[in-house]
Amino acid sequence: MRFLYNCLIYCAMPFALLRLVWKSRRTPAYLKRWNERFGFVDLQSAQGGIWVHAVSVGETIAVVPLIKRLQASHPDLPITVTTMTPTGSERVTTMLGDTVHHTYVPYDLPGAMKRFLKRLQPRLCLIMETEIWPNLLHQCQRQGVPTLLANARMSAKSAKAYRRVARFSKSMINEITIIAAQSASDAARFRELGATAEQLHVTGSVKFDVTIPASLHEKAAVFRARWGGTRQTWVAASTHEGEEELVLKAFAKVLEQLPDTLLLLVPRHPERFAKVASLCEKHGFATVLRSHNQPCLAETKVFLGDSMGELGAYYAASDLAFVGGSLIPIGGHNLLEPAAVGVAAITGPNVFNFTEITRLLMEAGAVKLVQDYHALAEQVIALLNDRDARSKAGLAGQQVVEQNRGAVDAHLALIDGIVAGSSSPSQQTAPECHSSP
Repeated sequence: MRFLYNCLIYCAMPFALLRLVWKSRRTPAYLKRWNERFGFVDLQSAQGGIWVHAVSVGETIAVVPLIKRLQASHPDLPITVTTMTPTGSERVTTMLGDTVHHTYVPYDLPGAMKRFLKRLQPRLCLIMETEIWPNLLHQCQRQGVPTLLANARMSAKSAKAYRRVARFSKSMINEITIIAAQSASDAARFRELGATAEQLHVTGSVKFDVTIPASLHEKAAVFRARWGGTRQTWVAASTHEGEEELVLKAFAKVLEQLPDTLLLLVPRHPERFAKVASLCEKHGFATVLRSHNQPCLAETKVFLGDSMGELGAYYAASDLAFVGGSLIPIGGHNLLEPAAVGVAAITGPNVFNFTEITRLLMEAGAVKLVQDYHALAEQVIALLNDRDARSKAGLAGQQVVEQNRGAVDAHLALIDGIVAGSSSPSQQTAPECHSSP
């Protein structure tokens, strides 16, 4: 099966490179640093450290608190962070600067992964959430590099897909040293796919250990002033292709009852900013872009958050949040971000990537779930009209975040156990940390 996988991925390479060229039309950075995507990197100064792989912006943001704690507890260990996209790369640079090494992760080709690992020679490979790549795991095992699948999640949908190639999936999962599952449900799905009790540890989600910078609320206050001070504002964040259309339809209904409301629209992917701005104008909404640094006038209806790294401030400055990727089958995005700053939130029904977090927040009354854009409009109107309900939901969200902190500590305990025995990693066993399911 591995041979077939390798044949398929080699055949896919021309299309992968064409995709980079295609995406470079809007983001020129996709044309740069191709050598890194094939493992041709100079990482001599990073050898003997910890390799952290975070595929996207969301995983990068989530792993930063863990990286900072690692830097404090293991100042002698260099840390290399890999991502796949220019936006992920930009987030690493912005949040961690030159305190870490950074490169794109190689494509999952046997030669590229082997080359990369020989040049990096890490003591540990820490992979965020669901990045189960066959050659990455296989080459780590062959070269004696322990692997930790951190903040691991396995949705029912993903588990079903892995079961279609059950034998291959089991062989991949058995090559992981430790799986730090977000919840007992995630751990159970990993076990069904072949993970052993020794591999599995339920640690909770590191996303609960979010830290709020002191400057965040100051920045939020600046945004509020730019938007009109007391004007009611709701943010639709991390939206995807096809979802903005639904949000704008809901917004039209909101304006029928609350005509002074401002919509803050923040698309998930920066290469779509211009397209979404055009969509807003097409729907007849006077739109101001964050990048233009202009104030919102009375007639402004949409503020387009075409920036990176400011989502936390957008949430903190808003009266109400809708978290995207959920009205369409993407799987949702992180509901803990608005919860952490005390903002009531709404989500659509497609939250299979954040099932446990969504359940906790809904049970606490911090999040409302809607089925379509009609229901979205109704909930926005109801909550904007009820300040007490918004405040109660926001406080409930903050309490959920506080009550579930500790996953970073649990991950650090696992990492310490691996690093302590990594002089002979092939014989490393999983340390004790929380009860296996």
